[in-house]
Amino acid sequence: MLTHLSIRDVVLIERLELPFRPGLTVLTGETGAGKSILLDSLGLTLGDRASGGLVRAGADQAAVSACFEIPEDHPVHQLLAEQDIVLDDPREPVVLRRTVTADARSRAYVNDQPIGVGLLRRIASLLVEIQGQHDQMGLADQSTHLDLLDAFGVSSSRREAVARAYRRWIETTAALAAAQSDMEATRREEDWLRQSVEDLGALAPQEDEEEQLAALRVGLQQNERRGEAIAAALSELTPRDRRSAAPAAALRSASRTLARLLPAPGDSPAPGSSQEVQAQEALIALEKAEEALAEAETLLSRLAADADTDPRLLEETEERLFALRAAGRKHGVAVTALPGLLASLKARLEALDSGNARIEQLQQETRVTREAFAAASELLSADRAKAARRLENAVTAELKPLRLDRARFIVSLLPLAPEAWNLRGKEQASFLIAANPGQPPGPLAKVASGGELSRLMLALKVVLAERSAIPTLVFDEVDSGVGGATASSIGDRLHRVARDVQVLVVTHSPQVAARGDQHLRISKRVQRERTETLAEPLDRPARREEIARMLAGETITDAARIAADSLLEAD
Repeated sequence: MLTHLSIRDVVLIERLELPFRPGLTVLTGETGAGKSILLDSLGLTLGDRASGGLVRAGADQAAVSACFEIPEDHPVHQLLAEQDIVLDDPREPVVLRRTVTADARSRAYVNDQPIGVGLLRRIASLLVEIQGQHDQMGLADQSTHLDLLDAFGVSSSRREAVARAYRRWIETTAALAAAQSDMEATRREEDWLRQSVEDLGALAPQEDEEEQLAALRVGLQQNERRGEAIAAALSELTPRDRRSAAPAAALRSASRTLARLLPAPGDSPAPGSSQEVQAQEALIALEKAEEALAEAETLLSRLAADADTDPRLLEETEERLFALRAAGRKHGVAVTALPGLLASLKARLEALDSGNARIEQLQQETRVTREAFAAASELLSADRAKAARRLENAVTAELKPLRLDRARFIVSLLPLAPEAWNLRGKEQASFLIAANPGQPPGPLAKVASGGELSRLMLALKVVLAERSAIPTLVFDEVDSGVGGATASSIGDRLHRVARDVQVLVVTHSPQVAARGDQHLRISKRVQRERTETLAEPLDRPARREEIARMLAGETITDAARIAADSLLEAD
């Protein structure tokens, strides 16, 4: 509920703090005292259009803030959370603030966090509903009528069943549309799909094959280079042409030539035998070299045999690796994804072959879920029709005491076209009024006059107040143009509504004012050649004087005071 309204520099108000309590709060005062300024100020915090004319003369800007205390499960908490506005404590008051400058630039805040005016209106619509004679909102808004009717007389389980059936129907409809779209796309690509599956199937890519082939290729290339080096080494041990002797043959020839220099066995050593010793040593070295060369040739031959490479295997490995990479480039995927791509393309072809059966299945499911939604909606529609008659009777019972006994209130249920069916069923509701006999019923805001409409709204609120999630209602001169018993009936009904929600009413009727749980008197005063609007909470004696003024006019008589006492005691 609204607990506090703070106003700064709005028209005639320099500074005003207004506390509010639960129940019925009445605002009274002479015509022109500034009651409309209070409503304009409240409207500013609720997202009404900002006007530079609201700024008090001499001030830079006007500012208004409204403080609300709301339960932890109130819908406004969900709305704030959706906008990433989280209160430190869910029990923390919600404060709406609006500023406007003389050039009509405005800013909006919720708990000092800046927001757009559109969001401000959405938040405010969950907190306050103003019923005035000119700018009708709330109950005059046809989009709210179906929810109000359901809240009045339709079980939540019936509505939830329809919502579930609708969601299921929409899900199967979407699945059918997706399957049909996929089928059409697949048919357009059928030739490409079949060729791709054929090509990839012939290629038969395997998991991790690229990595294995790349490793094999490196190994084969290394073997090839090793074999080439061994062959080159062996070639050095063999003659390059016929005129060249092999190193082994050259060593043998050198040994034979050197052996001639040595004495034959049994010969006496020749003079200079030291040379013979050296020759003998050289011959031994040549023999060892010949043996080492033979051993090296043997080892190299073995290496050549062990390193025997298969050039064809390397060629085949590279061809396979390059074919896989070419396929990956063609299809725009990594080589490792080719097996999965092949499986996916095969599945699409299989879907093409079996797609008609799947679509037929989804078509059947769509028919079944649509029929289930229609059946659930029919039950809901029947409940709504019964609730509509009960609501008509309940509102009609409230119209006569409000001097609307010639009016007819009608709840119209209109079927929606199938494409407009939704979570709430197959129809829309509209509250209509025929203000006079013979007059065709029409929308509330267009058929009834200002005073009639305000009283009709009051009758609706009396019936619907217990079901309302909006904690604060504001009525602007709902008693305009009536008096006596009708005004007393209005006061009684406002008091009844205020048992369930907080009610603020601007009134000129003493009968209404006497029913208030809180009474604020709006007045003007001139101080230092400036006119100011004041709001004064009244105690019992002051209320008596104010109600007597409302009864008698400018000159308050004892009879008026006695009458005021009678009204207050009746309350």
